[in-house]
Amino acid sequence: MRQPPVDYLARTRSLYDHLGYAPYRWHRSDDAVALVQPVVPLAECTVALVSSGGVYRRGQLAFHHADDVSFRVVPTDTLTADLRATHFAYDLTDARRDPNVVFPIDTLRDLAADGVIGGLGPRSYTFMGGIYSTRRVREALVPPLVAQILADHVDLALLVPV
Repeated sequence: MRQPPVDYLARTRSLYDHLGYAPYRWHRSDDAVALVQPVVPLAECTVALVSSGGVYRRGQLAFHHADDVSFRVVPTDTLTADLRATHFAYDLTDARRDPNVVFPIDTLRDLAADGVIGGLGPRSYTFMGGIYSTRRVREALVPPLVAQILADHVDLALLVPV
């Protein structure tokens, strides 16, 4: 039997109240975000896949708790049958049946085969969203994740929020 959707914000606000924290607030950033037009045509771009869906490869350690700021590196030639998903904040039924719903690796492979994109980087990246602390995301998750993506020398990253 499927569970009903979780009212994530109500649950978070209740937890903050129960623990005596200040009321939950959305993070607001005053930092300007520049949208950049790629200098390479899409058909020549190498793409990195980055998903917050909690996907991992068979044999890797599963994500295991809220606020887990680790990420998994998944080689882009990993068979879809070897992908797994775990997450505390969404119904995993569809993601476990077909990981592409939260980690569209097969779609990107097809786009590369059709010449729509130039190709995939050697690795894709995944983490478990639902990290309550924006500070921990900014300080613990993002720097090593960005360093790995940059080391792959890709032209762009497709971010798939879940």
